[in-house]
Formats: sequence, C-alpha cells, structure tokens
Amino acid sequence: MSPLILMITAGAGIALLLFLVLKYKFQPFVALMLVSILVALVAGVKPAELVATIEGGMGKTLGHIAIIIALGAMIGRIIELSGGAEALAKTLIERFGNRRTPLALTIAGFIIGVPVFFEVGVIILMPLAYGVARSARKPLLVFALPMCAALLTVHAFLPPHPGAVAAASQLGADLGRVLMFGLPLTALLCYVGYRVAGRMTRRNYPMTDDIRAEVYGPHVTNEDLAAWNSGAEQSASPQALAAVAHMGLEESTGTLAAKLPPAPPPGFGLIVSLILLPIVLILLGTLATSLLPLESTLRGVLTVLGAPLVALLLDTLLCAWLLGSRRGWSRSQVSDVIGSALPGVAMVILIAGAGGVFGKVLVDTGIGAVVSDMLRTTGLPVLALGFLLTMLLRAVQGSTTVALVTTAGIIAPLIA
Repeated sequence: MSPLILMITAGAGIALLLFLVLKYKFQPFVALMLVSILVALVAGVKPAELVATIEGGMGKTLGHIAIIIALGAMIGRIIELSGGAEALAKTLIERFGNRRTPLALTIAGFIIGVPVFFEVGVIILMPLAYGVARSARKPLLVFALPMCAALLTVHAFLPPHPGAVAAASQLGADLGRVLMFGLPLTALLCYVGYRVAGRMTRRNYPMTDDIRAEVYGPHVTNEDLAAWNSGAEQSASPQALAAVAHMGLEESTGTLAAKLPPAPPPGFGLIVSLILLPIVLILLGTLATSLLPLESTLRGVLTVLGAPLVALLLDTLLCAWLLGSRRGWSRSQVSDVIGSALPGVAMVILIAGAGGVFGKVLVDTGIGAVVSDMLRTTGLPVLALGFLLTMLLRAVQGSTTVALVTTAGIIAPLIA
C-alpha cells in the first residue's frame, strides 16, 4: 500500500476516534478498539492475523502496566480512606499560614497527586479549598486553581498514573528514569502553575449561583466576592459577612469510609514517608543498575526492590498495616478498602491496553514508519512533536490517558 494511502488511513482513524468519543460519546476503550480494527483491516492486515495483532498489543502493554496501575490505586485508596490525604493537606495549611494557603494547597496537590488519581485528589482537597476560601473571604479560584493544576500535572507526568506508565511502556522508557527526570520537572511546573494562577486570580471571575451558595452561603453575591478579592471588605454586604461567619464546613463520608472504626488521623511524616517510599526504591534501583558493578550483591538487592511492581507491592502492604490494621481495621475491612480501588481503575487499565493495540497496529501496518518519515520532514524535535500531539488530543477529547497512549503509539517509531 502506498505511503499516501497509509497516511490517509492514519488520519481518518484518528479523526474517527475523536468523532466517536466527542460526538457519539463512545467509551474510549471501545472507540480505540474499534478504530484499531478498522485501521488494521483498511491498511491490509489479513483477518487471520488481526486477532494476533490485537492480543500482541494488548498483552505487551498490560503485562507491564496493569499491576503497577492497580497497586498505585490501592495505595491511594488506603491513604484516602484513612484520612491521611486530608490530614496532610491540613498540616500544610497550618504550617504555611493564611497568606500562603494557595501555595500550601499546591504542595498538597503535588504530594497527594502521586498516589491518587486526579478526580480523587479533587474530591479529597476541594472541601478544604471551600473551607479556606470561606474563612479567608476570598474567591474559591484563588485556592482551587493552583491546587488542581498541581494535581493534573502530576497525573499527566508521573508513575504510577496510567498515562505516564502506558506511554513509558510503549516508548521503552525505564520508569526509574521517568521518575528521576519527571519529579523535578513536575515540581517546577507545579510552582509555575501556582505563580500563573496567582496572576490569573487577581481578576474577578463570577461564580455560578449553586457553587457560590455551596461555598459561601445563599446571601453572598459575586459583588461581595469581588470586594473581598480587592481588599475592600467594607463594600461587602453585612448579610454576606454574617452568612460566612456562621457557615461551617460540611463533611461528607462515603459508605465504606463510614463503616471504618474511628481513629485519629495519621501523622504528616508517616503519610509523606509512605508516598515517597516506592519512589525512592525505584530511583535506587535505577541508580544501582547504572552505577554498581554487575556482580555486586547490593545491585541485585536494589534492582529487585526497585522494580516498580515490587516497590509498589511493598508500599501497599505497609499502607495496609500502618494505616489499616494498626489503626483498628479488621482484615475484612482492609481487604474491602484495597478491593474498592480496583473498579475505578479497571476501565483505565483497559484504555491503556487499547492504546497499546492502536500502537501495535500502527507498527505492523507500516503506518508508524510512514508517519515518522512525514514528521521528520517538519524539522521539529521529537519532544516538541510529542507535546503538540498530546496537547491537541487532550484538548479535543478530554482524557489525559487517551491522549498520552495515542501519541506514544504515533511517535514510538521515531525513537525506535
């Protein structure tokens, strides 16, 4: 098949993927699988070979990432239901003080974003943002925008989040090196997001009536918020000041969390240590492979402990013991908490696997090589191409994971 036809097939496949997800609201996993099959058949893959291509792409991808994503979700779920994430955020807010509360929530988003998914991080931290916005008499965006920027940055960049793990798998990148370079870069981007959000929130943005009433009470208007944001509190209505003063933070507890025995929240140091442990082990494993001699016993030990699935498994066991069993959870409750993490990531794992199928189809049909040759003619560096493609896909269809796994499949031949 000519390169032109292959290019048209690839473009039509991506367009169909976006059309199915955006227009017809197809589940991304189903859309990716359907598009992969159609592209493979149009590009000349024989029906008898199609199943082998699908199984090869799915198996290679999930064999590497499924365990990592599942264990990461378990760690995040234990930390969430133990109250550790909320305790960590509250400690940071207390230590940074009222003036630097947005920075405290940004740091909380960065730390908590490592073990928990973006949506879960927002659910955990948003009530705190509501509370500090109300007590400080400031617009919610002042606190929520940098916090969400940090959560989303970590979600896109760092393992064990599915997009980063799947992209690393497709591109053949070592997860230890991904963490080694990704952690400082992510921290820098979170700080940049904090500074940019600080500038953006100097302007007054009107809030919808329902959210404003939920955060501040029914008597606070957008004009009151604008007055508070500009420092002119005397311009706010007396009803608004009285409403905020008497409104408390309502805490919502999930069904599973309500069944757990009451216990004091975990300590700040314990939560940070449990979040950092697998990261440190993975980094040590990577450094040992690079720096220690092949026959070294220490290298062998660190290589095993630093394998991502081993590091995350050890951390899961420690979280279950330190945050669960030692705090009064029964064995069945620990099992229920760990099991409750899996339904939320099952579809994410399948989407990552479908992205692997799409990448396998691109390679086996020769589309990947043709796209690579075309992209080389643009003269753009591979990093710039990857960023632009991911940004475009993320903007038009909304899923970070889908954008990352699709782009990884497209640019993988460029770095092969």
